[in-house]
Amino acid sequence: MDDHAGGPRAVAGPEPGAGRPIVGRDAELARLFRAVDPVSADPVLMLLGDIGMGKSALLDRAVRRAEASGARVLRAEGSETESSLAFSALHQLLWPVKSEVDELPERQRAALHGAFGAGSATAEADLLLIGVAVLGLLSALGDRRPVLVVLDDAQWFDRASLDTLSFAARRLAGEPVTMLIAARVGDHLPGFDRHAATLTLGPLDKAAAGRLLDLQPQRPTGRMRTQILAQADGNPLALTELAKTTTAHETAAGPPCAGPLPVTDHLERVFADRLNGLPASTTRSLLLLAAMDTVDFAIAVPAALPGAEDDAWRPAEQAGLVRRTGRGLRFSHPLVRSAVYHAASVDARHTAHLALAEVLRAEPDRRAWHLAAATTPPDAAVSTLLEETAERARRRGGHEAAAKALQRAADLAPREASARLLVEAAAQAVLTGDLAWVEELASAVRARTDDASLLAGVAAQVGRLAALTVRHTVVFSRLADTAEELVPTQPVTALDLLAGAAVVRFYCGEDAQQRRVEALLQSLPEGASSAWLRTWVRAVTDPFSNRAELLLLLPQVAGEAQRHPDRLTAFATMAWLLDETPQAVRAFDQAFDHWGMRGPLPEGLGGAAAWSYVEQGKWGRAREACARSSALGSTTGLDHAVACAAAVDATLLAYQGDTTAARARAEDALALIDPLESRSVFVYARRALGAAALAEGAHEAAYDQLRTILTAEGAPVHYHACYPALADLAAAAARSGRREEAAAIVERAARALTAGASPRLRALISRARGLLADPEDAEPHFRAALADPVLEHWPFERAQTLLDLAEWLRRRRRVAEARTPLTESLATFRRLGARPWIERARTESRAAGLDVTDSTPDALAGLSPQQQQIIHLAARGLTNREIGEKLFLSPRTVSSHLYRTFPKLGITARAQLRDLIEDPLTETHRHGSELRERLDTGANP
Repeated sequence: MDDHAGGPRAVAGPEPGAGRPIVGRDAELARLFRAVDPVSADPVLMLLGDIGMGKSALLDRAVRRAEASGARVLRAEGSETESSLAFSALHQLLWPVKSEVDELPERQRAALHGAFGAGSATAEADLLLIGVAVLGLLSALGDRRPVLVVLDDAQWFDRASLDTLSFAARRLAGEPVTMLIAARVGDHLPGFDRHAATLTLGPLDKAAAGRLLDLQPQRPTGRMRTQILAQADGNPLALTELAKTTTAHETAAGPPCAGPLPVTDHLERVFADRLNGLPASTTRSLLLLAAMDTVDFAIAVPAALPGAEDDAWRPAEQAGLVRRTGRGLRFSHPLVRSAVYHAASVDARHTAHLALAEVLRAEPDRRAWHLAAATTPPDAAVSTLLEETAERARRRGGHEAAAKALQRAADLAPREASARLLVEAAAQAVLTGDLAWVEELASAVRARTDDASLLAGVAAQVGRLAALTVRHTVVFSRLADTAEELVPTQPVTALDLLAGAAVVRFYCGEDAQQRRVEALLQSLPEGASSAWLRTWVRAVTDPFSNRAELLLLLPQVAGEAQRHPDRLTAFATMAWLLDETPQAVRAFDQAFDHWGMRGPLPEGLGGAAAWSYVEQGKWGRAREACARSSALGSTTGLDHAVACAAAVDATLLAYQGDTTAARARAEDALALIDPLESRSVFVYARRALGAAALAEGAHEAAYDQLRTILTAEGAPVHYHACYPALADLAAAAARSGRREEAAAIVERAARALTAGASPRLRALISRARGLLADPEDAEPHFRAALADPVLEHWPFERAQTLLDLAEWLRRRRRVAEARTPLTESLATFRRLGARPWIERARTESRAAGLDVTDSTPDALAGLSPQQQQIIHLAARGLTNREIGEKLFLSPRTVSSHLYRTFPKLGITARAQLRDLIEDPLTETHRHGSELRERLDTGANP
């Protein structure tokens, strides 16, 4: 690969060398210089502007500034022709540091090599691991000296590179790494749009435009100057190029090409005009250079193009079409390349691509694309080559590149194969998160075939992605309508679509959707092969009414998941929905151990994993699941997945006492969704806000937040997400004078659930009744909420109930009895790091006469949730790099957290962590078990 980190770049105005100032951009330069300062507050800055506004010139100046201060600069430039080659931009960026790539840990190194096509031919890409590898590499480089990453013409980067770089960019805070990104205004850069500071280059003002003209070798004057200023409209490249052209061809009639043409079209014509009269050898060489990408240049130049000193280049250089760099010849601007290419005849372009294909026989992917550019359809042989290219791209995780190759293969294939290839392209495009593209491919399939199986297949692909977007009402109708159409002829695909509709039903929570799903399910024929999917649909759409029957089917679904590991997460999700949380956690653990971080899309109901871990007290694991889902959702532009993760994260932060961060995360979730379209996320976010208020003792505010998850009549806004919040609602109501209203809500919920309530929900309802009952009537409710041993699988909820019971007992002057539940609840809260509840339990314990001293778990509770995660993983013996892989952090960030937390914990070495974490927890767990035995037997402590 060419290690030139720029490719064909233009100069906006005069080349900004020493003594040649960039005109009219003082404020922009100052902003860029602040960005490349090692102490910059913004690790990522996007420089946006139209063609010719001077983005590259400003980047050049920032690069020189950074290099002068000792920074390491990595640079890559997007190329329109390379946008179909997976990871090509990332390869260009990292080529100069390939030796440092080889120093990465084995898994990360293998992931990067695989992305660049140098790994195992059968290895599947691990996209998040590739992102972690890039983050770790940049961090390691930054340990040696500051790093500046420059991404020019990023609108032409391939999607796989953009996804990886945006993943890293969101995690650069605190790293000695700055990322500057230049792109055209209006071009969408997936992953960067909402997460980066932006600097937009507008037109030069009249004074600056005049100064720029005055700097030209032949300064325009008079009417010509006026026309140039009017035509260029403040575009620096237009000003300089029009000045060159008009002074060279000045006539009494005025400058040529005058008129109200768009600047970019006009400039391309200006460059194309310079081709007139060039020698044939020069024209031919320019066309070959225009048909290449930057990788081709490194490979093909020695065989296909004249050397840089050849006479063929001199006329092009004199015409301002190419310029010499330290690494050879480059076009002076991307518009020159475009002008050269499109000014040539179709036959000439085909000839150029065929010549390059011949030279690139050792590069099958690039050869295939050149052959495709030289081919008039149909051509089955070239179509097959593109299919092979797509498969290689898919294995490297380049799903956009694979979809593009398949789409082009479909254009070249015979009609009978074309639709099949488009369906396969849609399957790959789904994994980019680009729903509009998937729908475009689906429309092309419908236009090319009436084959029922192909039409059903592409409908399923559209549904698969649409289910993960925020357009739930529209998407549900589309999925259900298509399923209904396919019931008579394609029942298997209809059921697949119905499974997607069930996911949307969960997100949206609309009762009418449940009725439609049930009607469609009944219209489908039953069969052994579809049993697990039917169970999925029923569990997702109505887990409580059918709970007893679904529990009987769960072992069968579990067996199916063991035979088909790709169904593990579906089984785990069903178990979670049915409040079989221990089974859910085991299955999620198994799924994550089996699949690692693979998968370019979040799972349907991806928040189920995080909620399962939250409920079972594995809060560190829950935050790992949130980080994974958020990373995937951000990468693919699926806001709903990001919102789901943010809502769970907010709840955990509230439980751990970081209420400011909890509110911020909850508001992030609410900002991404429409509450009527995404009732589940709305409820989860409001529950988090309620938990934050409870953590602060703001009971009226907590009640107000939790009351929003119920209708005016007290019915749940969402059929599954609301019920676990009933106990918190009761706790807030009991302390804010809302007992009567809350009691009516709780009893309504109990009637609605009837036999469908799980032991967990029955316990929560009992706790709520105890909190809302008259004092003399509360004890039986609290005892009922603690009676079933299975409730130990929800440790935080059980500990809350124990604390409620202990408070009630102490207020009844039954102090000795209160000590056992107090001690057990405090041990649980300490283990979980639930700081607000630790303080409440300690206060109550002292009032009960218990000697409660500070201990190690309390010191841990003083750390942030992320610091607690890192400490626990480090105590298990994981290295900084391994911790970083799990939490999607750089090793440097992990190290920084450990450095800051050791003094707070009173330790000086990593080896002390195991004793610090594990022994006290083992002791408290043992002591808690003894106390539970005494409580069960009625013995005093």
